[in-house]
Amino acid sequence: MDIKDLKVLIKMVTETDITEFEMENAEEKIVIKRGKETEIVQMAAPQQYLAQPVMAAPPVAAPAAAATPAVAAAATAASKGETITSPIVGTFYRAPSPESPSYVEVGSVVEKGQVFCIVEAMKLMNEIEAEFRCKVLEICKENAKPVEFGEPLFIVERL
Repeated sequence: MDIKDLKVLIKMVTETDITEFEMENAEEKIVIKRGKETEIVQMAAPQQYLAQPVMAAPPVAAPAAAATPAVAAAATAASKGETITSPIVGTFYRAPSPESPSYVEVGSVVEKGQVFCIVEAMKLMNEIEAEFRCKVLEICKENAKPVEFGEPLFIVERL
């Protein structure tokens, strides 16, 4: 096979969803792979997504000046909201692609069935949808970070 044919094969692989191409004849063998090495991840079977109420932490006997505004805001959000948790182990994405705007921001009103985020698991993009109309009070995870099953993603207030 000459270099021209090889370039055509490489172009074909890069322009499609193919991640591995292998061709063999009596004289030569060609293997083209792209992307990262696949990683085997074990996870629990996906369970139905449920919004769970968050219990407020008991009051701490500390001076009011010791609490930072961010901690106070998070505690306030958690005390009057419900937690949207990850139904699977994977990677949390706030937008459908790096160039796209986020699905939701703090303060967004989300309608039932509207997408909050994506959790990627084993190269599958799983959209996490709202089970009820709500307002986003807090986004608990950073974009493109791993999440565990049951880990908080958002704190919301039912509307």
